Amino acid sequence: MADNTQRVSCGRDLTSVPDLSSDLENSMKAGFDFICIPLVHPRYQREFSDGSAKDRKGPVTRSDFLLNCNDWSTLVVGKVSPWLQLDSCHEVIRRNSEKALRQELMFSCHLALPSILIHLKNGNCVNLARVVNEHLISGSGPQYWIVVPMKSAEEECLSTFESNPAEPCTIEKQVQHEDTWKWWNKFRTLCGSSKKLGVVLELSADLPSDLEIDRWTGEPVKVLMLSTKIFLTNKKGFPVLSRAHQLVVKQFFKLDVQLVLTGKVRHEDKGIKSYQLYLDHLFQTRDPPDNISQFAKGYEDFLQCPLQPLMDNLESQTYEVFEKDPIKYSLYQQAVYFALLDKVPETESQTQTIVLMVLGAGRGPLVTASLRAASVAHRNIRVYAVEKNPNAVITLENMKLDSWGDQVTIVSCDMRYWNAPEKADIIVSELLGSFGDNELSPECLDGAMNFLKEDSISIPSKYSSYLAPLQSSKLWNEVRLCRDKEKPLEAHFETPYVVRLHNSKLLDEPKRLFTFEHPAKGVTDNNRYASLEFDIGVDSVLHGFGGYFHCTLYRDISLSIVPSSHTPGMFSWFPIYFPIQDPIYLRGGEKLVVHFWRACSSKSVWYEWCVAEPVAQPIHNPKGRSYTIGL
Repeated sequence: MADNTQRVSCGRDLTSVPDLSSDLENSMKAGFDFICIPLVHPRYQREFSDGSAKDRKGPVTRSDFLLNCNDWSTLVVGKVSPWLQLDSCHEVIRRNSEKALRQELMFSCHLALPSILIHLKNGNCVNLARVVNEHLISGSGPQYWIVVPMKSAEEECLSTFESNPAEPCTIEKQVQHEDTWKWWNKFRTLCGSSKKLGVVLELSADLPSDLEIDRWTGEPVKVLMLSTKIFLTNKKGFPVLSRAHQLVVKQFFKLDVQLVLTGKVRHEDKGIKSYQLYLDHLFQTRDPPDNISQFAKGYEDFLQCPLQPLMDNLESQTYEVFEKDPIKYSLYQQAVYFALLDKVPETESQTQTIVLMVLGAGRGPLVTASLRAASVAHRNIRVYAVEKNPNAVITLENMKLDSWGDQVTIVSCDMRYWNAPEKADIIVSELLGSFGDNELSPECLDGAMNFLKEDSISIPSKYSSYLAPLQSSKLWNEVRLCRDKEKPLEAHFETPYVVRLHNSKLLDEPKRLFTFEHPAKGVTDNNRYASLEFDIGVDSVLHGFGGYFHCTLYRDISLSIVPSSHTPGMFSWFPIYFPIQDPIYLRGGEKLVVHFWRACSSKSVWYEWCVAEPVAQPIHNPKGRSYTIGL
């Protein structure tokens, strides 16, 4: 069960509001948090250029005195008039619609409404987008909630007739599938993908395919709109949703959506409150958040620059966050345990001492895990804890004094330049970043080759980076809003970000990109190049790539943040996001080809990436002009 101290945010859509104060009060009593009302009476069509109503006297709509300012700005969502046709081929209708919409949008700003609903009825929305965009670029006004049906009205109508074989269907059955997501994508593109645009997704009685539903999880869906028409009646006479609709609603609860109930009451004896109670019940019975979700609460889709532990000394707070992950260190302990058993046979357990070096010891969690493993395995070890951060070394010295004793030697030095007094049987490190090698684990461990024995074991022994295309207008907008006077505009699109992916959708399964093994055999070269091909299942927009890693610690003990093999309960790493400067429209069935480079110089390491198919884009971050990782 989820935390039932919370409740779902649910609004009531009203088509007619004869008494605003009374309707608002009744909706609040029924458990709703806000109401959606027409800004102007739905049948009050205005004529601005010509016609009998041109000089009509009197107010356009109700007075703002009916509610206080706080109620207007927190409890009311406005709806524009349904008769507006801004893309009509009839010039008079188009001009009247333009002026009426501007009038209503201005009044919504006057009332300081939090949001305003605008329905998309089809893909013919260019002029509508132009007028809305005028208000978007003004920088003020409400959030614009664009109502998009999951299925077009024509498809819904045809489905209704086809589901009733008792009545002959006279409608033309060759109705082509119309993807309503394309309406939204066209509209938001025309509006410059403004951050003030949100989606109100109207659930249809007949749901589209899972691929089409999942695609919406990468869009800024703010509200699910549910018509009373799609509710069924249970054995006790109460309104309920079908199992399929329940799953969709719970799927979008993960995006913190609000709900809006529209339509007349169809369970008169149970009343409108029964709908609200049922929707809140769905919210309370949603799947509880896992450890990762609980840990990442508040950091969803928050862009963070990757750590550069070679250039910067980590702070105590950063170490503390990583050390809270019990799964990671438990797996490290298992890996050391089996490595010790393989290194020292039972007959030599009392006479042989293994030299184990923890490279990048931090505040000592790997040292403690290694000592525990040796104790369980009944093997003798001598530990060197090597750490370049002088502040963390203070903690290590205290740990040696309080817990470890003379079994551990503290070394305050960069592992790459350390002149070790003896060679290691086992080296243990946790130098991995969200992309595996992006915190320079290969370069660090290559520097340790000088003090390894011929048969030494490295934990980890191998790790691979993974890449997947993703759709997320949220993340792309966050990158676009980054500003730095000292950098050109494209610099932020050529920088990878560590981020807890939330409002995003992977367009294909992640695929392996680069692999590193330790100890490295022969001459090492950490430059890498690879191209990957992905299959696009449904029309989508590419906003960048998500990066992950899979790591083999020892034998079959592994760590992974790849979604399909994610280590249960582990939260030390979020994925990494590689943006692209210009989103790419992808058609279902197309092949997406991306090229990726890992480039090295004597002073730094950087990534370059580009899309080659279906359309070619410029290479991002050439020669590390916008982002490098310092050696």
